[in-house]
Amino acid sequence: MMSWQTFLAIGSGGFIGAVLRAYLNGVISHKVPHELPFGTLGVNLIGSFIMGILVAYFMYTTLFSLHVKSFLSTGILGALTTYSTFAIESVLLLQGGHLMLAGVNMALNVVGTVLVAGAGFMMASSLLK
Repeated sequence: MMSWQTFLAIGSGGFIGAVLRAYLNGVISHKVPHELPFGTLGVNLIGSFIMGILVAYFMYTTLFSLHVKSFLSTGILGALTTYSTFAIESVLLLQGGHLMLAGVNMALNVVGTVLVAGAGFMMASSLLK
């Protein structure tokens, strides 16, 4: 069972991540206006890359407590990345008859986030070994 401190760490990180998601999504969507939801893709790619870095860092160091790890990964990055938003945007693209855009959106989010998480992990691992 998680401690109240861990719940508090996740909750406060979630607040920061959700606000950061709304901000970054808005900035990216404004800078790259398109029918394809690049704001969601951007936060998913950024968050996945940072998650790769953090997991590698957590593996190679003992600097951070469980509470800090939970704050950063489950809290901030869990709220920053937007899988449910990505899912409904894909559904709306499909319902709107934008089959190609929906497919591109799904491929970029699913494949892109895995690739950048791996890139972040490999980059941080090579620096921390």
